[in-house]
Amino acid sequence: MTQRTVLAVLFDGVQSLDVTGPMEVFAGASRAPGVAYDLRTASLDGGPVRTSGGLTLVPDSSLAEAPVPHTLLVPGGHGTRESQPELTAWLRARAGQAERLVSVCTGALLLADAGLLDGHRVTTHWNYCEQLARDHPAVHVDPDPIFVRDGHLATSAGVTAGIDLALALVEEDHGRDLALTIARHLVVFLRRPGNQAQFSAQLSAQTAQREPLREVQHWITQHPDADLAVDALAARARLSPRHFARAFREETGTTPGRYVDRVRLEHARRLLEDTSDSVERIAGASGYGTPEAMRRAFVKALATAPAEYRRRFRTPTSSTTTI
Repeated sequence: MTQRTVLAVLFDGVQSLDVTGPMEVFAGASRAPGVAYDLRTASLDGGPVRTSGGLTLVPDSSLAEAPVPHTLLVPGGHGTRESQPELTAWLRARAGQAERLVSVCTGALLLADAGLLDGHRVTTHWNYCEQLARDHPAVHVDPDPIFVRDGHLATSAGVTAGIDLALALVEEDHGRDLALTIARHLVVFLRRPGNQAQFSAQLSAQTAQREPLREVQHWITQHPDADLAVDALAARARLSPRHFARAFREETGTTPGRYVDRVRLEHARRLLEDTSDSVERIAGASGYGTPEAMRRAFVKALATAPAEYRRRFRTPTSSTTTI
């Protein structure tokens, strides 16, 4: 049985969930037969740190005393937004020794300051993508995915996206069934693939201020298989099509068509992950009309066909793995 050491770096102002979320995933995996993760935490001096939420975390050791890990986890938090010269120097000198370098949320800012992201495609919390790209032009920042793998480097979006990334790493190490079992144990709604957007359609678009437009947004999410053409939606909002399209974009930040596309894609993904319905049935229920139309939408947005997506991400109805 191969034991993989996971070392989480601690510092004052760390976001506690950036640490505990991924560590709970690895801990859950370690309860399965034949799986072993040695979980460690370390701060610069080995002393306790105060998290951004006011909790105190007591590390296992100082960073100098910590073993060379298989996976080095660098979390985010308010502490990453201030200069951390000693921590940056340690990362620059030691992070390259790890087989897998992982950041959660704004932990990517620390890795970038250490010069470890240059030439790599990465992501971070949506609110800091622009800053990361501006301050480090040699880093290829992708603001959309919830996590990105680039060789030995793995970076994730904000906070809970670290759980999704950790699940993907467990899948890489020990297979899909164990990762899905852990997701169910942690009551994670979905084990989201990395190319899923940081926001759902409802979150990525602003909520309209005017009630008729808000009602239309709600109607779209509840009825993806309905006639969602601009004319039909405008009639529901009691506006002319031209006025509706302009007002919708002004108040939500996206066009009606793009909003509908994202809602339908998310609906189809949920059905593929959580049901045994046929692709034909899901295509109809999601408003695509035909399986071919749904296939084109999936390939364009996710670079994979619906059948392959289901094979990779469908939640098993039962599992013999216990954790």
